[in-house]
Amino acid sequence: MRLDGKTAIVTGGASGFGEGIVRSFFAEGAQVMIADINATAAVTLAEELGAAACAVDVSDGASVQGLAMAAQKTFGLPDIVVNNAGVTHLPQALDYVTEDDFDRVFAVNCKSVYLTARAFVTGMKERGSGAILNVASTAGVSPRPKLNWYNASKGWMITATKAMAVELAPDGVRVNAINPVAGETPLLASFMGEDTPEMRAKFLSTIPMGRFSTPQDMGAAAAFLCSDEAAMITGVCLEVDGGRCI
Repeated sequence: MRLDGKTAIVTGGASGFGEGIVRSFFAEGAQVMIADINATAAVTLAEELGAAACAVDVSDGASVQGLAMAAQKTFGLPDIVVNNAGVTHLPQALDYVTEDDFDRVFAVNCKSVYLTARAFVTGMKERGSGAILNVASTAGVSPRPKLNWYNASKGWMITATKAMAVELAPDGVRVNAINPVAGETPLLASFMGEDTPEMRAKFLSTIPMGRFSTPQDMGAAAAFLCSDEAAMITGVCLEVDGGRCI
């Protein structure tokens, strides 16, 4: 029960890696708010676990402020905020990605980190404690061709994590990231362009451990980094990737 007595918000928490993090946090004793643009999925998972749910568009400032208000009513200022919600564009040449797709990737993957920081960091600094976890990607460390602007957005998240960590450390707020490799999530088909045995084999050939990341992998890493066991760890971008980035 490493997170016993802690409160946490997980964006994109109704499916994929986010759901893995939610389940791990819940198992470790945390009180969790599942924040997701898919309100139905968030409520369904919340009812199963006995958690809270809130519909949110993480790219919209007013919506994120609404999430902060919902959290305040439910359990007050959260101890932990996980920025997990993310999107990608389809694999294609960088000069063929549409402006709308580019804007969506950076709004969901990058602007959301700013918006949740604006909503929660002031309170965390005043309290003198807090843990923020950004779910970045190996794509920000070792980019794949044809995912250029997604790669860049995750590189942004990695730099933002380190910048936030060094600024907020004196206030007792820790900021870390995890870098998963592709996993069995709703985004997998988008990364590959098409979900075929051949494409899966091609992806897996780049992962020394020979398998995709799982939601359980992400949940275990997130629970550790957000727990008091990691009290001296900040600014770390932990690769949970089966050796992909070696």
